[in-house]
Amino acid sequence: MTGRCEWATEEPNLSYHDKEWGRPQHNDQKLFEFLILEGAQAGLSWVTILKRRKGYTKAFSHFDIKKVARYNQKRIDKLIQDESIIRNRLKITSAVNNAIQFQKIQKEFGTFDKYIWSFVDHKPIKNKFKKLSEIPATTLISEKMSKDLKKRGFNFVGPTICYAFMQAIGMVNDHTSRCFRYQK
Repeated sequence: MTGRCEWATEEPNLSYHDKEWGRPQHNDQKLFEFLILEGAQAGLSWVTILKRRKGYTKAFSHFDIKKVARYNQKRIDKLIQDESIIRNRLKITSAVNNAIQFQKIQKEFGTFDKYIWSFVDHKPIKNKFKKLSEIPATTLISEKMSKDLKKRGFNFVGPTICYAFMQAIGMVNDHTSRCFRYQK
């Protein structure tokens, strides 16, 4: 192991970096999980969300899209009291709304995977950044994705969230060139 990305210095970032971040993901349930988690992260540090990931998994029915899409106001009110997640009404209602919109995309494209990966022609973008400070917060692709998701009724999908989502699910490989996970 030659090194890691600068942000992966301690748990839970370390395990997340080594085992998940930047690995191409094509399972719709996993894609939905990352969409919820990235939306919840807005304005917060990623480590805050990783530390609450088990809480999110339980609170959002193991990211079962069909179940989350059926959450009613009573369930949302209960989630707002759940200390194992970020108790932000807008983020919680957004997750429920996004599950509904997610299903519409699945119906239209067959899978959310086919839709979302079309933004990168179904193959990961491999960047060649040497250090964290070179990695952008947004790109033209994340802006295009954000615009299309918003047009389809999604919330908490701004260009920065979309780019973080792209990084998480491996649509873009932003491991720095000194990282053992970097692939030429």
